[in-house]
Amino acid sequence: MRTVKFETEPFTCPSCVKKIESVVSKKDGVDSTQVMFNSNKVKVAFDDSRISADDIAKTITDLGYPVLAQK
Repeated sequence: MRTVKFETEPFTCPSCVKKIESVVSKKDGVDSTQVMFNSNKVKVAFDDSRISADDIAKTITDLGYPVLAQK
């Protein structure tokens, strides 16, 4: 299991949180997703043998929230 924090552009509304958490959490291999609204970060715990951090970053970006960095 691996945990990565994705830094994004600023979120504009609380519904952004639900949208990201809902979509990312449903990806195969993702264990948990936590969106930190005030710090513009998305923390994801996942099985890196089933999904990559880059795939998760692409999912977040495709939802309209460009990923600026991964830590």
